[in-house]
Amino acid sequence: MLILTRKKGESIQIGDTIEVKVVAVSGDQVKLGISAPREIDVNRGEIYEAIQKENSDAASSALSDEMLDIMKKMKTDPPQ
Repeated sequence: MLILTRKKGESIQIGDTIEVKVVAVSGDQVKLGISAPREIDVNRGEIYEAIQKENSDAASSALSDEMLDIMKKMKTDPPQ
């Protein structure tokens, strides 16, 4: 992990298209402004993790449903 020190008003650049700017500092909170292209998702860490879990759960559920369909089909189709 790269650790940088920035003051209010200073920024870091990620590649050519993403800028993270320190907008405000108050106690133990830092407000960041993030400029990125629309096609890049920007989420808080806990939101990103929830999205990943939801996607994983949905994929597992879809796979389980697909396996159940295959098993049902195997039981109803005569062997060849």
